[in-house]
Amino acid sequence: MASRSLGGLSGSRGSKKSLSARNAAVERRNLITVCRFSVKTLIDRSCFETIDDSSPEFNNFAAILEQILSHRLKGQVTWFGYESPRSFWDYIRVACRKVSQNCICSIENMENVNSSRAKGRAWIRVALMEKHLSEYISTALRDFKTTRRFYEDGAIVLGEEANMLAGMLLGLNAIDFSFCLKGEGLDGNFPAVIDYTPYLKFTQSSDSISSDEEELRTLGSSGSESSTPETVGPPFIMDENSWFNKCKRVKQKYQLTLEQKGYLEELLRLRENQLSESVSQNKILLQRIEDSDLAHKLEKEQLEYIIVELQDQLKSYQSLDQLSAEVSLSQTSLDPGQSQEGDGKQDTLNLITEGKEDTPSLLGLCGSLTSVASYKSLTSLKSNDYLASPTTEMTSPGLTPS
Repeated sequence: MASRSLGGLSGSRGSKKSLSARNAAVERRNLITVCRFSVKTLIDRSCFETIDDSSPEFNNFAAILEQILSHRLKGQVTWFGYESPRSFWDYIRVACRKVSQNCICSIENMENVNSSRAKGRAWIRVALMEKHLSEYISTALRDFKTTRRFYEDGAIVLGEEANMLAGMLLGLNAIDFSFCLKGEGLDGNFPAVIDYTPYLKFTQSSDSISSDEEELRTLGSSGSESSTPETVGPPFIMDENSWFNKCKRVKQKYQLTLEQKGYLEELLRLRENQLSESVSQNKILLQRIEDSDLAHKLEKEQLEYIIVELQDQLKSYQSLDQLSAEVSLSQTSLDPGQSQEGDGKQDTLNLITEGKEDTPSLLGLCGSLTSVASYKSLTSLKSNDYLASPTTEMTSPGLTPS
């Protein structure tokens, strides 16, 4: 009997654990699914109107996000060992300090927001207006040590659903929100309640629809004998109105899509024109580069020719120096009576040297370094026009041996 009782207790404990695990998984899945639906409804609604505090879609999304961030949140233990409730703002305030240009300090210093829950709601609104809500959540989830310190096992922020949450909130960055941080939505005295009715959809089978019609007819005939199936008219009228509203929304979406299509086509045409202009400018620049390369090559050839000509002139100068040295030696060996003839010869050599310095060839050479026209004038001159012939000058009778 004792063994049977122990077996029953262990079995009941195992079933309780599996039931609690199943309930926790279902709760996490429900919150993540309804959060995804609320984000989609917010994006759809933002196409037709501005999202503010009066929008029911936003109020429902804020309640869902508050429930997710408060799921299995640990309480704060006091000095006496009691555990007091805690708001998700205590976790956000610590985990989101690393976000650049965060709004934590500004929310802490708000005068009209006192409770921790109200500060958390104000943070949701400010993060949405700044388009940084996904960044805040991602930064907080990466700080696993802090998240582990604030949440119990089985929390949404500690499970695989946390990555899905950060990805879903990224789509809200495309919406322009407008909130008032002094409204009733920041009242932290009442908990947030989720409205599930906008996300519930029940589809009946053909059998159930026929049975419902029969029940309606039966109820109508029992009320009065002269009743007709027209009693089921109001539901169909409501359906027609709903279809009319749906068609109106589809038409608005179509017009919006058509305007976006025209804008994108105009933008594409502008980009194509810019691309064609860039291609033409690129061709012009390439042609300029080729022309400059060709000019540089020509200038290089001209400079090489000038260097060769300067080397030839330098050799001629060296030969003249040697000749003047020989003349001076021969003058010293001659008689004093022939000194006058030697002086005349020296003057003649000086005139040759001066003439060499002032030749138009050198002037053209200097100009060739700066212009092509002077280079052509240099090439037109011949070497026998500006170089003195030492043989003709040295046939003086004073230098012939006696």
